[in-house]
Amino acid sequence: MLPAAGWPLLCLLTVVDLVAGVLPVLFVLFSSWVIGRVPGAVEHGTGSPQWHSLIQAFLLASGAFLVQQVLVPLQSALGEVMKHRVDGRFHRRLISASLQSTGIGPMEDPATLDRLEEATEQLSSGWQSPGDAAAGMLRYVTRYSSLLGYTVLAGVVSSWWVTAALLGSTMLFRYGHRGGLRYWSRLWPVIGPHRRRSDYFRGLGLSAATAKELRVFGLTDWITKEFRASAVESLRPVFRARRRHNTYNFLVFAAIGLVVDSLAVAYLIRSATQGHMTLTQLALGLQTSIAAILLGTFYHEADFPTQAGMNAIPALHDFEQKVSQTKDADIPDGELATAAGLPNRDVAFEKVSFSYPGSGRPVLDGLDLTLNAGECTAIVGLNGAGKTTLVKLLTRLYEPTSGTVRIDGTDVRRYAVDAWRRQIGVIFQDFTRYELSVTDNITVGTIERPVEATAVRAAADKVGMVDTIEALPRGFDTVLNRQYEDGADLSGGQWQRIAIARALYAVDSGAKVLVLDEPTAALDVRAEAEFFDSFVELTRGLTTLLISHRFSSVRRADRIVVLEHGRVIEDGTHESLLARGGRYAELFHLQAERFAAGLDAEGNEENDETEKKETVQ
Repeated sequence: MLPAAGWPLLCLLTVVDLVAGVLPVLFVLFSSWVIGRVPGAVEHGTGSPQWHSLIQAFLLASGAFLVQQVLVPLQSALGEVMKHRVDGRFHRRLISASLQSTGIGPMEDPATLDRLEEATEQLSSGWQSPGDAAAGMLRYVTRYSSLLGYTVLAGVVSSWWVTAALLGSTMLFRYGHRGGLRYWSRLWPVIGPHRRRSDYFRGLGLSAATAKELRVFGLTDWITKEFRASAVESLRPVFRARRRHNTYNFLVFAAIGLVVDSLAVAYLIRSATQGHMTLTQLALGLQTSIAAILLGTFYHEADFPTQAGMNAIPALHDFEQKVSQTKDADIPDGELATAAGLPNRDVAFEKVSFSYPGSGRPVLDGLDLTLNAGECTAIVGLNGAGKTTLVKLLTRLYEPTSGTVRIDGTDVRRYAVDAWRRQIGVIFQDFTRYELSVTDNITVGTIERPVEATAVRAAADKVGMVDTIEALPRGFDTVLNRQYEDGADLSGGQWQRIAIARALYAVDSGAKVLVLDEPTAALDVRAEAEFFDSFVELTRGLTTLLISHRFSSVRRADRIVVLEHGRVIEDGTHESLLARGGRYAELFHLQAERFAAGLDAEGNEENDETEKKETVQ
């Protein structure tokens, strides 16, 4: 990951780290000169050559110390630049991999999403990232250049076995510290589920969105207990491993270090007492020995970042590999570069079957269905009947397991994916609420079209949102999130109207197919009725696919199709299907009875009597 920072920065930071490692060694050397020259300067007095020699040594030591202090913030600043550059490259790789596939198969695969979550976890938390690891790796240049310098100087003034002893003792402690981190890394997959659970409960406790329910339901103590229990459970394996590993390291490594380092220091003192070393050499030997021993500690700026920061890299590689493996099953581009104006006749699903990857159960099973151009077709059915899957195949987010989707008789796979998608204005049930302006939220579905204020206003007017938008702090330029200055939020129903306006804006930009998947789920019954009163005019001449669980909506369609177990079991108009007395009639009367009993379509209590009457009518 280091080259991701750019070679100029990488080389500059390496040089700075190297100089930062050499300067302490020089300071020890020059300060030892100061100590060794003090007796001579005292004996001969100020103005003597010995005095000037002392001053020179003092200035050299002071200079090394001052430059070292200047380099510390420079190291930190350059390290931060490297961190952000490396993390930026890491982010780009993640985003590129996640957007690599034309379809959405990889982004709905649990195993792939697990690796994506692991890869993004440290980046989102800002704890230890690959950028921290890259910068931390170079900080070893500082530490180990200092260690090498200290041990070499100690060997020069005493004996080379002292160099070997100090170096071996220090590296033994370093091995012990890194060993503890290796234990921790091996435990990461074990404690990960508990840690994610504790993070989840912490998020619940700190979220404004959950504040009401936690208090009304009396869940505050329960949330606290669950958070603590999962947090403690994630720490128990770490505590056990640390006690076992660190105790062993302390007893064994400390004993070895005590013996070896004591012998080295004792040798230096003995040599000095026997007259084999000068005062300068003794000061230099003692200072370098102690400094080398102290470098056996834990390197906070390097050890943990390099061990933990790189945990995201294997997850990134696995995620990229899993996405890459789906290429063969990805949505292929056809040779036809445009699909403008299509369909003119129909969209036909011929013997279409589909099963989600990893599932042996077919969601669609030999489906035969024709959507006539210029006609509004409603799709109804129980949950799991395949309604939303039908939309995903139509928009080419998945390919059929078998069978063919044809546009005016031509296999849709012959068209370029983007060319066909430009012909579709779609609003999914789980549409995205962009933290952008109202204008951007409406136009984002057709980004290739220059923004036209009149067209944006017209789309908003069609869904009855102009007055609401103009009442916002900045009108159509208001960012739809309260966290921004002059930002605002909308109700669920208002957000759904914005999403419908987005689809209608795409239609105004040339799309010929309009897909509405539960378009009014967040609207109340009266608002839904008002919307669909004008729906026919809004969609006249379009090939419209409407999916809804409310029969007050679908009965206005030109044609209603009932899906069950992935197949069409009924097809006709509202009146003809009621007259047939089949599955549609059964579901319609059941919903009407619920409304008459004061319940909504899902069986929940409905408080507005007017809405009940309008729906039953």
